[in-house]
Amino acid sequence: MSEKSDSYKVVSDNRQARYLYEILETYEAGVQLTGTEVKSIRAGKVNLQDGYALIRDGEAWLLNVHISPYTASGQYFNHEPRRTRKLLLHRQEIRKLIGKVEQQGLTLVPLKMYLKRGLVKVSIALGKGKKLHDKREDLKRRQDQRDIQRAMKNY
Repeated sequence: MSEKSDSYKVVSDNRQARYLYEILETYEAGVQLTGTEVKSIRAGKVNLQDGYALIRDGEAWLLNVHISPYTASGQYFNHEPRRTRKLLLHRQEIRKLIGKVEQQGLTLVPLKMYLKRGLVKVSIALGKGKKLHDKREDLKRRQDQRDIQRAMKNY
């Protein structure tokens, strides 16, 4: 078996994105990173909580994602934690996203960051913001499912 198999290791997960947004489509994108950023990601020092993606001048950008500075290197060689990073997507995917984001008013949200065959990938999603009553409805549905599972287990 080779070391670089098709398995992947999830480094960071944005669980709140599924609560705040109704996910319509997901895309896998590479990220343009520096060496110290990759080392921090491998150590699991990533926060996707406030992150989002934009499309500017035909290119996709990942904004406001916090990757902690790498502690084992000097300050001079380190990176800016919240810098804007370029997303690597195919041209036709970017064209599709431009249409949906601009016409339908959807948002690009990072769902998770993972290592796939040694490369850092981000799963971004087209999301539509949920209203307060939608969030309450989801919580109610989840609670009902839990109650049903409990009842089935005891029966």
